[in-house]
Amino acid sequence: MLWAGFLFGLLGSFHCVGMCGAIALALPGKDNPVGWRYVRGRVLYNLGRVTTYSLLGALAGVVGQSLRLAGWQQGLSIASGLLILLLVVVPERYTGRVADFLGLSRVLAAVRNRLMYYFQQPTARALYTTGLLNGLLPCGMVYLALAGAISAPGVPGAMLYMALFGLGTVPLMLALSLTGRLVPLLWRARLRAAVPVGATLMAALFILRGLGLGIPYVSPALSQPTATVTATATAQPLTVHECR
Repeated sequence: MLWAGFLFGLLGSFHCVGMCGAIALALPGKDNPVGWRYVRGRVLYNLGRVTTYSLLGALAGVVGQSLRLAGWQQGLSIASGLLILLLVVVPERYTGRVADFLGLSRVLAAVRNRLMYYFQQPTARALYTTGLLNGLLPCGMVYLALAGAISAPGVPGAMLYMALFGLGTVPLMLALSLTGRLVPLLWRARLRAAVPVGATLMAALFILRGLGLGIPYVSPALSQPTATVTATATAQPLTVHECR
């Protein structure tokens, strides 16, 4: 279900416009909002976000691989779906409290300080680094995507899942940073309200996939391990040849 990562990104991009749109609009280089350099800087910023999401996907892949080794292979997709539902139910305002609980407040403060530093440098490297750091800021949609990435096939699969998620957010975020306005505020609010609905549908798909109900493309039947038949059970008795 790697395609789910891209759908999460497309759906979540409206959420990104509301939460991180101010950063995209305030990127350095607005003194000359025309030409290739201006567009390149905005593209590099978004590629920086995609890079960070991919690296976070590697961490999710390690977690998923560990759960598989612990015997959670069958229930991993179900667990991902339940985790997505939990993240939908828990209000996003509690993400800051979770960061405090995990001791990440100082790390996030350092990330924000570096963002302020790179905002003063309109170079290509600074814009790419700004995207890298932006991807580390607390975001409910990123958490939802990571919950789905846990059930991706291995670490490379989880990285690809998160990369597709990031690429799904690029079209709208890039257009916003280039034009300054794209979606009216009213429609932005309505689309953000639709994000939990879409996330719930994705969670249901993950759960159905883990149940293995035999529904093609949605909940394929779980493959049963084939029994190994020993050769001694069916083979004829061996003939022993003696040398005389």
